[in-house]
Amino acid sequence: MRLLMIGDIVGRPGRRAVKENIPELVRDEKIDLVIANGENSAGGNGITREVARELFSAGVDVITMGNHVWNKKEALDYIAKENRIIRPANYPPGTPGMGFGCFKTKTGFTVGIFNLSGRVFMPDLDCPFRCADKVLKEFREQSNIILLDFHAEATSEKAALAYYLDGRLSAVCGTHTHVQTADERILPGGTAFITDVGMTGPRDSVIGVKKDLVTNKFLTQLPVRFEVAGGLYQLNAVIIDVDAETGKAVNIKRIQNYE
Repeated sequence: MRLLMIGDIVGRPGRRAVKENIPELVRDEKIDLVIANGENSAGGNGITREVARELFSAGVDVITMGNHVWNKKEALDYIAKENRIIRPANYPPGTPGMGFGCFKTKTGFTVGIFNLSGRVFMPDLDCPFRCADKVLKEFREQSNIILLDFHAEATSEKAALAYYLDGRLSAVCGTHTHVQTADERILPGGTAFITDVGMTGPRDSVIGVKKDLVTNKFLTQLPVRFEVAGGLYQLNAVIIDVDAETGKAVNIKRIQNYE
């Protein structure tokens, strides 16, 4: 079976890239489930009900999140009710929403999806390593096809968690840096891994933000209100082939589509 994981969707250009690319990718690549990181999908910062519905209608099956999950006030209520949105599982108990969930594909497979936030150069949440252990125990009774979106800054933390979990899930896909890495591979235990899936958003930008705003911030060190750039888009993603019987990954392929 095949999973499509889309890198951080940034603003309107990212949503347009999803709408214009996903139907063709799903058809041509015979994709069974589409997962997308949507924590920057609403104006480059957070998510709203309207934006989430737009992504679902474009063909996204599951939306994962990250450190900007609560930046839109309405997300607190909406995420608590929408089980197709997965926020980091290592938020403290009592946090709205779901940190993991199981989803049926059109062909009848059950796929476990969960989301974790890193702690290096990030908000200090619960330990992602220990949280992953707990989530995997929950999944084992439901599916052996499992994908983790690890939303983290440090490449070392991402690689360490991937090796720690190797052989216990199908894929560890890093997100957050908005820069696709060229290190996709199958780890010795059969887990697919990429340090960062990349960004789906404005191509002529600084990780999705208008270039002059970021340049001025570096030059002046003064506070700047970031705005999503416009213009041409890029879509970054990976396709992961999984043996449905064993849950082991057999291939991972990077996708880079440009307008």
